[in-house]
Amino acid sequence: MHYTYMDSPIGRLLLAGSRDELQIIGFSSGAKARGADPEWQRSDEYFSAVKRQLDEYFEGTRQVFDLALAPRATAFQAQVLDALRVIPYGETRSYRDIAVAVGNPKAVRAVGGANGNNPIPIVIPCHRVVGSNGSLTGFGGGVDTKRFLLDLERRHSGLFG
Repeated sequence: MHYTYMDSPIGRLLLAGSRDELQIIGFSSGAKARGADPEWQRSDEYFSAVKRQLDEYFEGTRQVFDLALAPRATAFQAQVLDALRVIPYGETRSYRDIAVAVGNPKAVRAVGGANGNNPIPIVIPCHRVVGSNGSLTGFGGGVDTKRFLLDLERRHSGLFG
């Protein structure tokens, strides 16, 4: 596995994967804070497109990512990650909405688990999933980071005036 780091408005992000595919975005703080594993190799040049697209996202000029992704996930988790990827920029869905989207309306807790284990947050927008009452439930990078990402998207989506 290759990795690099990038600075962002939400803190330092770990980017990891191969030359061709992004596998991990890790936060520097929060419940899912993550650093590089000791056996990984630092390869800054592998991630120039990822850094550029994330910078554009944080500037509010990119709403859709165009990156090759290779998240490690079970079949169910992969279904959830696919459902997350179609949530439009600037919008949110509830965990129940995602459970219905993957064809298992009773799997709300399992959806929460899969969402919480998303290895490529931001690009696979797990931050767009909220509680059924609209509350900002847990997020691997912390609730303040989730709020920042949602506010960023709302400002640049054109949906709210």
